[in-house]
Amino acid sequence: SSALCVLPSGFVESSCHSRIFWMKLNKLLLQGKFFHLEINDPYAGPILLDEKLASRCGYVLSEDVWGNPVFRASVLGCHVTNEADELFSLTVNIKVSSFSSMRAAVTYIYPMYCSYPSWASREIVCEENYMEVSVRTDVPAVSNDYTVAWMSALPEVQNVAYQQWQLMFVSPSGRKRIMVSDAAKLGYSFNNTLSRVYLRAPYHSNESDISVINGVNMNMVTSTSMYRQRWLLLLIDTTVSCPVDGISFTDTTLIWTVPSVIPTLVVQESSFQSKTVLMGVDGQVIVNPEEKNYLLEHNKTHIRITIPIGAEGGKLKSSVSGGVYGVIYSIDLFLEHTWIDADWQTTKYTVIKSITTPFMPQIPTVTNNTLPEERLFNVAFGHFLPDVSLVAIAIGNVPFTLREAQHHRFKIYETLFSNRTKGFILEVSFDDPYVLKEYVNRNETKYTLLINYTVSVGLEMTLYYHSAEVECVIADIELPEAVSSCDEENLYLTIPTLGLHRYWNLYLGNKLLNQHIVLTNGYLAATNSTHLILQIPLFAVGVIYEEVSFQKIKARFDVALRKVRTMETLQMFSVSCNFNSSEFTICHPDGTVMITTQMKTVPAIDMSKTKLRDSSCKPKEYNEGYAFFKFHVTTCGTSVRFEGDHIIYENEISYEKETLPMQSIPTITRDPDYRLTVLCYYRAKETLVLGAFASDPSISPPFGSGTMVSRSNIAVHRRTRQALNIVSRVSKDESFMEFYEPNVAIFKQHMEPVFLEVELKDERPSAELYLENCWVTGSLDFNSTPRWNITVDG
Repeated sequence: SSALCVLPSGFVESSCHSRIFWMKLNKLLLQGKFFHLEINDPYAGPILLDEKLASRCGYVLSEDVWGNPVFRASVLGCHVTNEADELFSLTVNIKVSSFSSMRAAVTYIYPMYCSYPSWASREIVCEENYMEVSVRTDVPAVSNDYTVAWMSALPEVQNVAYQQWQLMFVSPSGRKRIMVSDAAKLGYSFNNTLSRVYLRAPYHSNESDISVINGVNMNMVTSTSMYRQRWLLLLIDTTVSCPVDGISFTDTTLIWTVPSVIPTLVVQESSFQSKTVLMGVDGQVIVNPEEKNYLLEHNKTHIRITIPIGAEGGKLKSSVSGGVYGVIYSIDLFLEHTWIDADWQTTKYTVIKSITTPFMPQIPTVTNNTLPEERLFNVAFGHFLPDVSLVAIAIGNVPFTLREAQHHRFKIYETLFSNRTKGFILEVSFDDPYVLKEYVNRNETKYTLLINYTVSVGLEMTLYYHSAEVECVIADIELPEAVSSCDEENLYLTIPTLGLHRYWNLYLGNKLLNQHIVLTNGYLAATNSTHLILQIPLFAVGVIYEEVSFQKIKARFDVALRKVRTMETLQMFSVSCNFNSSEFTICHPDGTVMITTQMKTVPAIDMSKTKLRDSSCKPKEYNEGYAFFKFHVTTCGTSVRFEGDHIIYENEISYEKETLPMQSIPTITRDPDYRLTVLCYYRAKETLVLGAFASDPSISPPFGSGTMVSRSNIAVHRRTRQALNIVSRVSKDESFMEFYEPNVAIFKQHMEPVFLEVELKDERPSAELYLENCWVTGSLDFNSTPRWNITVDG
C-alpha cells in the first residue's frame, strides 16, 4: 500500500518535444531512497514499468548525464490518451520508498500533456530501446517506380483476414506474414489512430537486418502493413531504419555521424531534398550550435555533429581504471532531420542518442612553484574535476590526514584553474624535519620533498594514489675561511667550526684530522663556540719545509677541507712562515736529512772543514758559528739498523783536524775534538711520498691500470749469488692492511697515490734490504716505455 501525496516543489519537470513526453526527476530529492514508475492505463489502472514493456510501448527510463532519472514516452505509446491525433495525455505514478521492497511507499501522480497537430506524412523516431515509424493513412498513390514492390505483395493480400491488420516482414531469411496480435509477442507494437498507422520495433529482432550506409551500421526492419475491408485494400509501407553506431572519438572531440539519405527510406533518391537539420542537447533544441562550440555539418551523404570533450551541456566525470586517473564525458544528443521526396512528401526523422566516451587517462601534473628566496616548497597538484577531493597526504613516507597536516603546519588549500578544473596546493618549509637535505657542490644544499597524495574520485569515492618528488638546490652554505699566524716556534690555523663534521672534515694528507692524530703528532687543538684553533710546532709531523738553510727555515702546514660523504677536496687551509733557528735536525719522509750544527768548541774551529762519515760530504752552507748539511740516508756513509718497528739511520759530523808536520807519532794538533752524531728514526711501514715521472711526460695517459710484478729476487741473486725471500705488494690504502691480489689490473685516476710495499722475509740477522731501483711500466715487459721512476740507485 502507498499514500498519495502532493509533489514536492522542484521534484519533477517535464516538457513535450518532437511528439515525445520528457520527464525528469530531481536526484537530490531521491537520495537514499528507491523509486518505481507506474504507467496509468485509463482502463486497466497502474502498470509497473519494466524493460520489456518500455521497448514495446514506446517508453524509456534512464538517467541524464547528471544522474537525474529521465522518463521519455512517445505520444503513440500504448497507454497514451489520443484526442484526434492532436492532443495527447499520459499519467505516471511515481512511487518513492525508503526500502528496496518498496513498502511504505509514497505515490505521486503526475499527468503530462502534449499538443502535436502538425504531423509529417511519415515520422520516424530512433530511441535508445526502440524504433518507431508513423505513417499517415491518406498517403498519395504509389509511384510507378515503386509499383513492382507493391504488386509483389498482392498474392499475400488475398489471404488477409477481413477487417484485420496483418504485417508482412521481408528479411534475408525470406518473407514472414503474421497477425498483429502475434507481432506483439515478438516485441512489436502496431496500431492505427484516426489518421495514422504506426509500427514500433525492437532493435536486433529476428526480422531485422543490418546494412552499412556510408560507413554507418543501420538496423532495419522492412515491413508492409496490410488491411482489407469490403472494397478497400490498404497496403502501407512501415519500413523503419535507425543507426546503431556512427560514434567516433579523438583526444579532444566526440563525433556523431548519421547518413543523410537512407536508401530503404528514400526509394527515389533523385527526388530527395533535405529541408531542415536540427540538433539538441538534453531535450532542448540548440538554435545556434556554434555559440556552444558545437559543430553541425551536413552534406549529400552525411550529417555530422562534433562536440568538444568537456563542452557545455555534457558532463565530465572523474574515474580510476587500473590505478590510473582519467575522465569520462557524457552528453545526451538528439538529431532531427526533415526531408521531402516524391513518394512520401515529408519525412521527419528523429534520433535520440546518449553518448559516453571511453575512459580517457589524464595523468595529473605536479608543478613546482617553489620559492627559494622564502625557503618554501610550493607544489601544485592537478588538474582535477570538481568531483575529486584530497583526503590524505604523506611527506617523506610519513602519512598525515589533512587535519594532522595542518597541525604540523603544512599549508594545504585548493585552487581553481581557468578550464573549470581544480588543483591542490601544498606548502612546506625547507627547514621541516621531513624534508630531505643533502649537501651538494661546493656551497649548496639540495632539498627534496617526497609527496604521496591520496585523493577520493567520483561519487564512488574510489581512492587514487600519486607520488611526486620535488627538488630545490640553493646556495645557502658558507665555506669556512681559515686565519693563519705564527710565533717563534709554532704555526697556527684558526678555522670556523660551523658545518664541520656535518658537511665537511679536516684532513692531514689522507688522514682524518681527529683527536688521535692531534695527540700523536704533537699538535695542540682548542675550540670555542665558533672556531677551532690548531697549534703546530715547527718540527712536528706534517710540517712541509719549503726552504731550509742555516739562516732560516720556511715552513708550511696544510690542512684539506673535504666533503664528509664524497671526500672531495673543496679547499686547502695553509699557514706558511719563516723561522730563525740556530740548531735543527729535519728527517724528511723521502729520506733527505737536513741539519744545522753550531760551533761549541774552545778554541773555535773552522766550520767549513766539518764533514760527514764520507769525507766528500761537506756542508752546503756555513759561517763562523754554524754549518748546514743536507744529504740522503743512503749516501755519505749513513748506516742503518732496526730497533723494534723503527728503522734508524745514523751518521756523524766531525772536524778535520790540522796536524803539525812530524816525522814520527804522536801527531801534534791545536784543534779540539768535534763529533756530532745524527740519528733519524722512521717507522718500518711508514708511507714515503715519492714523485714518479715518465721519461716522456707528453705520452703519460691521464688514466691507466697496471699489474705489479717484483723483480727483487733477480737483482738480489746477481748481487749476493743467493735468492732471498722478497715479497712486493700493492696496498689498497695507506693503512697497508688490505692488498690487491697478484697480477690483477689496478685502475687509478691521474695523481691518485699508489701504495707499494717491498718486504724482506729472510729471517737471517745478517740480511738487509736495500731498494735499489723501482719503476712502473705499461706492460709486463720491464724494459718497455713509457717508464715511471720511483727510486733510482737507492
